[in-house]
Amino acid sequence: MKKLNIRFLWLICLTLSLCLLTGAAAYAHGVAEGDKGYIQEITGVHIVPFIYLGAKHMFTGYDHILFLLAVIFFLYRLKDIAIYVSLFALGHSTTMLLGVYFGTNISGYLIDAIIGLSVAYKALDNLGAFRRWFGFQPNTKVATLIFGLFHGFGLATKIQDYEVSKDGLLANLLAFNVGV
Repeated sequence: MKKLNIRFLWLICLTLSLCLLTGAAAYAHGVAEGDKGYIQEITGVHIVPFIYLGAKHMFTGYDHILFLLAVIFFLYRLKDIAIYVSLFALGHSTTMLLGVYFGTNISGYLIDAIIGLSVAYKALDNLGAFRRWFGFQPNTKVATLIFGLFHGFGLATKIQDYEVSKDGLLANLLAFNVGV
């Protein structure tokens, strides 16, 4: 039990530190100004830059980092970590691609609230709250995929605000998802 409390305290400290260090920039799916300008101005297919932007998005997205840290917190085998990260990326990539390509738009505020709840959900899951409160453990793989879907909708909504050129859009979105 003491080991669980120490890990929980470290997770809380890490979360608070990230929030304090990032301030207003910690909104889910924020895009750097330079990247925003690039996305808005280009036309045609740009594979390598979009692979880079996809990788950058996953490593600088505070919402992704917090959620995935909570997901892999108790995982010890690299295989398990790869499975969960892949499920999240699959969900994220699917809704981002389909949301942008088909123009599906959901309120960014609603998505950001769900993204925040996904971090809280996983923290409660790690503490065993659902088993104690409801007598069962939700399927963590399914939950990771579902929350990945919501995170992807957050980015899709943001990208649609930028009025991106349709020329090369599908190839660029696929390249972005390769980076993710």
